[in-house]
Amino acid sequence: MDRVFALIDCENFYASCERVFDPALRDRPVAILSNNDGCVIARSEEVKQAGVPMGAPVFKWQEELGEMGAEILSSNYTLYGDMSRRVHSILEEEALALERYSIDEAFLTLPALKSERLQEWADRVRRKVRRHVGVPVRVGIGSTKTLAKVADENAKARKRAGWGQGTYVCPDEPKREKLLRRVPVGDIWGIGSAYEETLREKGVATAAGFRALPDPWIRSEMTVVGLRTAWELRGKSCLDLELVRPDRKTLVRSRSFGQRVETKADLREALAKHAQRAAEKLREESLVAKGIKVFISTKRFGDPPYYSNGVAASLGAHTARAAPFLRASRRLLEPIYRDGYGYKKAGVCLYDIHPSRPHQESLFGRRRPEDEDLMDAVDRINQTYGKETVGLAAAGLPGERSWTMKRQKRSPRYTTRWDELPIAFT
Repeated sequence: MDRVFALIDCENFYASCERVFDPALRDRPVAILSNNDGCVIARSEEVKQAGVPMGAPVFKWQEELGEMGAEILSSNYTLYGDMSRRVHSILEEEALALERYSIDEAFLTLPALKSERLQEWADRVRRKVRRHVGVPVRVGIGSTKTLAKVADENAKARKRAGWGQGTYVCPDEPKREKLLRRVPVGDIWGIGSAYEETLREKGVATAAGFRALPDPWIRSEMTVVGLRTAWELRGKSCLDLELVRPDRKTLVRSRSFGQRVETKADLREALAKHAQRAAEKLREESLVAKGIKVFISTKRFGDPPYYSNGVAASLGAHTARAAPFLRASRRLLEPIYRDGYGYKKAGVCLYDIHPSRPHQESLFGRRRPEDEDLMDAVDRINQTYGKETVGLAAAGLPGERSWTMKRQKRSPRYTTRWDELPIAFT
């Protein structure tokens, strides 16, 4: 084996980003709210230990959060995205290759050094990210990505127990066997609840028991992906990131409005924004789509009576460009819009999604390479200068949308907006 993998996992990422720029939060519990400030979507360690669950409606937990002195903040995705980019840029300097797994996780490919050297590397990278960005990270290292995930979870457990700083190198056999005996089968990366139930019915409760199963049975019951996971637990690297992520069937972009929307013009603008963001997401994941559904709804209770409707259509060809989805959303809104209602939510759902490899072209359409070049240029500009630096005119200007969601407790976007930089008085 000439390489190993390190999983870098930012700890309590959203809360940690807020603490970087507000030192007063470093010794306080922090809870981050969802869009329109409805539910808790991120928690500092103190909030987790207090038993506040992920997705908790904030109004039901207001008393408990108040008693522990928690700071409750609106989500600040612009800040979190930029901080993620900064962490990843540092990690790229430290590895042979980097794969972004999520906003707060990345896999790094490293040379296969001795365990002592890998432990030194992990400790150094943890300190470097903390020093340069301010965000605490954990580091789990293994000969495969699945074992690196196991190492990361073990590093988390050891740190909570006061045994380390959040770094761990997965050991060789036979110590690895002892480690895997402590890992519940449902905690294995890529093992979903359905497979967990199948394995438990067979009497398999741990990762060690799973990897010991016969290959023919694993392939028959859990497909080739399950078999590759077992091989990874045995130390054979064979699992790409896309194999552990379920194939995307649909892509939904929607938001509840901060206030009731009563005009067709505002609905068009909101749908244009969602279509634009959905197309960006397709390109980020190297996907294309052909189908689109538009949906709108009012508040379920209260006056006027509840109304909800949606309609779908197919485009001429698979694409990841924003303009075709925009045109379709405007066209599809017409038959479902009803005047006199105050709408609470609107969105788009893309379907018939495939990887962006060549597809059968439309008989009456023509693929234009310059369109793809334009989208690439737009993406590069937005990545460099901030989200929505360039976008569809039909989606409106970010600061002038009357329908945007409520974020009454959002912190400043310190790293991307000059007008939101903190001011120091002398």
